[in-house]
Parts: sequence; structure tokens; C-alpha cells
Amino acid sequence: MSSKLSRRALLALLPAGWAAGMALSPAPAHAALVDLPPIDRIVHYTPKLPLQVLTADGEEIAQFGTERRIYVPLTRIPQRLQDAVLAVEDARFREHSGVDPKGIARAVVAALTGGRRQGASTITQQLVRTMLLTHEFSIERKTKEILLALQVEDELSKDRILEIYLNEIFLGQRAYGFAAAAQTYFGKSLDQLSLAETALLAGLPQNPYYANPVANFDRAVARQRVVLQRMRTVGVIDDAQLAAAKAEKLVIRPRNQRSVEAPHVAEMARRTVVERFGTEAYSSGIRVYTALRAEDQRAAHAAVQRGVLAQDRRAPWRGPEAQETLAAGGGAELERAAAEALKDHRDDEVLRVAIVLSASTREARVQLATGEQLRITGEGLRAAQAGLAAKAKEALRIRRGSVVRVVQEGKTWRLTQWPEAEAALVAMDTRTGRVRALVGGFDFSRQPFNHATQSWRQPGSAFKPLLYSAALEERVMPATLVDDLPFTAANGWSPNNSGGTMAGGPISVREALARSSNLVSVRVLQHTGTHRARDWVTRFGIDASRQPDNLTLALGTGLVTPMQLTRAYATFANGGWLVDPVVVEKITDAQGKVLFEAPPPPALNEETRAIPARNAFVMNSLLADVTRVGTAARVQATLQRPDLHGKTGTTNDVVDAWFAGYQPSLATVVWMGYDKPRSLGDHESGGRLAMPIWLDYMGTALKGVPVVPEPAPPAGVVRSETDWLYAEWQQGGAVADITDAGGTQYAGPPTLLEHLKDWFRP
Repeated sequence: MSSKLSRRALLALLPAGWAAGMALSPAPAHAALVDLPPIDRIVHYTPKLPLQVLTADGEEIAQFGTERRIYVPLTRIPQRLQDAVLAVEDARFREHSGVDPKGIARAVVAALTGGRRQGASTITQQLVRTMLLTHEFSIERKTKEILLALQVEDELSKDRILEIYLNEIFLGQRAYGFAAAAQTYFGKSLDQLSLAETALLAGLPQNPYYANPVANFDRAVARQRVVLQRMRTVGVIDDAQLAAAKAEKLVIRPRNQRSVEAPHVAEMARRTVVERFGTEAYSSGIRVYTALRAEDQRAAHAAVQRGVLAQDRRAPWRGPEAQETLAAGGGAELERAAAEALKDHRDDEVLRVAIVLSASTREARVQLATGEQLRITGEGLRAAQAGLAAKAKEALRIRRGSVVRVVQEGKTWRLTQWPEAEAALVAMDTRTGRVRALVGGFDFSRQPFNHATQSWRQPGSAFKPLLYSAALEERVMPATLVDDLPFTAANGWSPNNSGGTMAGGPISVREALARSSNLVSVRVLQHTGTHRARDWVTRFGIDASRQPDNLTLALGTGLVTPMQLTRAYATFANGGWLVDPVVVEKITDAQGKVLFEAPPPPALNEETRAIPARNAFVMNSLLADVTRVGTAARVQATLQRPDLHGKTGTTNDVVDAWFAGYQPSLATVVWMGYDKPRSLGDHESGGRLAMPIWLDYMGTALKGVPVVPEPAPPAGVVRSETDWLYAEWQQGGAVADITDAGGTQYAGPPTLLEHLKDWFRP
């Protein structure tokens, strides 16, 4: 439509816009007619929708873009919210033509009598001002606003105008529209809001900065009361509903809290989309559906947080984060001073920032950023004793004004510190490769590096199953006896078992893996040959170029990522197939059109096998014993499931700690270490650090999943008197001599015996 007004618009303008113009300013109203912007942006409204990252089951992980917005058609916006907004912003919306003469009359009277300035803006005027004009208060802008509002009402229905308004209006915290605001402030969808919550949101359009419930909760509540009273006045709620809404305690969602904590996955998705579609993806409403399951991801994130904090509690106290000055005194003045001192220190929903009001070896009183004061005693002080002692070093000392961290465990609050160790977890569907959970580190905002996919670390003993798998193809069976005795290679290298313990003689391969014997692993690798072993592990998706071409490979001194190791263990779990990890499942545009979709899982048939079925079967048997009676016996004992398999991994000086394991449908790997490699602690291990995280997560992920019975042995494997073995060796046969890397036979008894009939002892 051109700037020429319709007859209806002109008639409406005479008593409204011109009267307001003459009353409020001497500037001629007709000046606004000269340069009216087109209304196409409203008539052909296309919302700026952020790039949204979701779980496979539809829960939001993150949004990227300058504006948070979730577009909802008017038919899906609850009537209660529509009523609340209209009651407080434009009660005559359905009656006027875009400009409310009664409202303008009130504004004129206020202006002429020196009363409080009133905007008199209808919903349509607010929409025009938001989308087409500035917020400058002038007669020219006001007149343009009126004229444009009349044009818009000529072009669009009331429902369409209201729909655009409810989705476009700014409501604070980068939230545009009421659906985004509901998620931002309450973590809910519109249909989940209570009347009290609805009224609080409806009060935001007037001034989303002043009445923002995150920045000023009291002002937001005061504005909410105005909305509720207006709703009662216009008759959309009754007295009982009004009283109940006023009595309801509002709980505002903490700043930056996500419904599903998966920031490293969100960043992976963001990069994928921007590489494909450019920066327009930030405003075109693209949706990325990941393979993550919301409950799995929540469990994984919580497990990693708990595990890292548990490790840090055993680490030395490193001192307060900062020292602020708190003047003497108490009461409300101290509370205000403490809050002011904390305003520049980042809070966290788990590791709460706090300032110490008083401290002794028996008690610490602290105040949180929210103003809540806590009294911490007894066990809650344990981690910080070095800072509470009377003769504490200055750098460690906790005193009035010290900025610290506190964490709540059950009903107990503890003094703690921001941990320095990092951890990662990857959980993968073993038959499809879909990544059900991925945690790339303790805190993305402090360390965005993705340890799950980018961190190359030594796997230690968690690598041994891959080498034992290679050895099976070189006639080393579970009952093969191998010396667990000191070993020295031709170059003088002399490894030891963890803790220096050894059997002092030959033990079976099954027992050696269960006990994680380094000495046996080295001898088995020497028998297999490092070249053959390095070639074999590529069947599991391992990069051979990052593995040493020497016997130290037996101790896991090469490099892998947690994602790689998860994929490798999934190959054991699914019976011998290598599946590709899938994090991004699907990408759609704003209308739901599929722009990208991950290929379907490969057919698991004999042509696509990575390792023979019998190899996977025997390795599953060995790894089940590790979690039943070996170094990871706590696994089956804790979860009470015989279908769990896995292996711990601890590198020299406990620089890296691992647990890699699986249930037939789900493979999960956990790693812990420092970014700059150093020891995690003298008495730490994969079993003490990584395994508890694995158990914590798997305990949730496997709830309700039936126990998988042990499968029948595949063709080519039989049971001897003592253990499983390949069928061709059932009647005996020759085995190669055992030589070290230099071709010299081992000193001591030949424990990989020359004849198969001697391999097994009752």
C-alpha cells in the first residue's frame, strides 16, 4: 500500500493523531507524511530466527544468533497469555483501528495538565515502532507511528498483528517474543506457564530493562502485580485466581542455564552449519538435530561434574580466587557490601561463587551472589583446611572478604575450588554409531577445547584389548600361559607392572588381562609383532601413525582421542563391526525442509566386518572377566549386570586416567587428565578417577534396559576343558617360537608353548 491513506484511516486520524500532535508539539503533523517507511517488513513478516541446536528427542541445547526467538503461531499461544498482554498493553485492541482515540485523549489531557507523560500506544503502534521506527520521543516519530499503524491495520487482520507482536517484541536477556522469554526466564514452553509466570512475562514489554526479573526481581514482581490487577479489572481472571497468582513463589531460571548442558556439541553443530551455509544461518531459523538423547546427556554432564569435583577435593587447597575488602559491621549494610563485591565474579549453577564473612577452623560464614548467607561446618570445611589453619600461608588463607566457591551436596554445603583437571565422556550406540552423550570438558566457558574429539592422549592399559585381539589371530588363546616375570628388551627397556607386583611365573592370557599385567602384554605383543599389531588396530578406527613401532605400544603409549577409543570398544560390543560416529543427525530450514541428513547406519553383514565374529566373541569373554573379577570388578558388583565389559587405563605417573567399557548396546569411554600433562595424584588411577564417572553415567543410561544374555559362540570357536579357543587348534598344532623385537628367544621358560596341547593346564 502507498503512503496515501484510506478513507477509514483518515477519519481515524482526525480525532487521534492530529489532536495528539497539536497538543504535544508545535511541529506540523503533516511533516510526517513526507517520508513514511514502507510497511512491507510487517506485512510480509519473516522473523529472524536463531540457529537452534536440539537433541534427537527435541530438547534445546543452544541457540546462536543476536536474537533469541522461538516462533509460535497465534493458534498455539495460550489464550491466557493473549489476555494478559492485551489487558495491560491494549485492552481495546479488538475494537480500535490501530489507534485508540480514548487512549490518545488521556495522553492529551495529561500533556495539557502537566501530568505524567502517557504513551497511548496500541499493540499495532508498538509493533510499528519496534520494527520500522526509532524509540525517540518526538511529534514527528509519534505521527509517523500513528499513520503507519493505520496502514498496517488496513493490510493485516487483528490476529496476524497480534501474532507478529507476540513473537517479535523484545523482552530482555536477548529474548524476542514470549516463547523465547518463557524459556529464558522459566525454562518452560508457553503452555507450561502458570498464571503468575504468564503475568510476569506480560509485564515486560513496557520496559524489559527496568523490570527484568534477572536484573531486578522486585521490580519485575511489582509489574506483575499491575498485570494481574488489570486482568482482574477487565474480567479475564477472578478473585481466587488473582489471590493464588499473587501467592505463588516465582523461580527464575539461573542466567545461562541450559535445559541440556552440551556446549561442546553445540559448538560442533554451529561450526558444521556455518561451514555449509555461511553466517546467514544465525538468523534464518536453521535447526540442527543432534544424535544426543536429552536424559543421557544430562546424566553424562552431571557424572563428569561430580567426578572432577571428587578428584579436586583430594588435591591440595590452592587458595581463594580473589580477596575483596569488606568494612567492619553487619546486617543489611554488610549484605549490600558483599553483593557489590561479588558483582564482577562469575557465578555458576554448581560451583557457586561466595564471599567469606567470617572464617575459623570450625566454621565459615559466606554469602552467595544471590544474597543468601550460609554457615559451613564440619565435613564441609575439609577441602579447605589448609586455608583455615591459624598458621596458613598468606596465598592459601581464607579470611573475611575471600572469594571462594561452594557446592551443595544433598543438604550439605562445602567449601571447594574451581577444579584444574579436565574430563571427557563419549557414549555411543554400538550398532549405529549415534553419539548419545558427549561431554568435552568440565566447563566450556573457561575451556572450550573439546577433549572428547580433539585431545590426543595416551590410553595406557585401555589399549591392551586391541592388542590382545590382534594376538588371537596369531594363535594366542585365552588359556595361553605367558610369563609374568621381569622383562628386558634388547635396547635395555625394562617395564614393570603397576605397583611392582607380578605373579612370579606363567599366568593365562585371561588372567593377565584381568590383572592388567604389563609384562604379559609386552610378551604377547612381541609374539604378535608390532607391525602386525599396528596394522590390526586400524580395523578399530585407530590411527596407526600415532602408535609407536616398538614394544612400548603394549603399555598404550600411543595417542588416541576418547571418541576414537569409544568407536573401538563399540566394535567389540556389536560383534565386530566398525561404525562411524554420528553427532549431527539432521539439519533443516525454518520450514522443516531437510538440508542435510546423516547416512543411515551401514548394514552389519559379513562383507562389512572389521574383525571376525569369533575374535569379538572371545574378547567379549575376556573383557567380561575384567569387570567381574579383574581390575574393574567394581563395575558388575555396583550395577549388578553381567553384560558389562571394560578395561581401566592408567598411564605413567597417572598423567591420564581412563575407563572404556560397554553393554552390548552402548559403549562409553571416560578420560581424565590435565591440559598440561602432569600427575593426577600419587594414589590415583583409572579405576579411582574415570570408572566412577562411567558407573555414574551408565547407571542412569541403562535403567530399564534388559540384561543381554551371553550369546551363543559363533562358528569357528569352541570350548576346551578350560576356555574358549579357535576350532582349528582344538586338536593341537604348532606355534611359532617366541622372540623379542631383536629376534632373540626369551630367557626363562617358553611360556607360549611349542605345542597347543600343552597350552592349557587344569
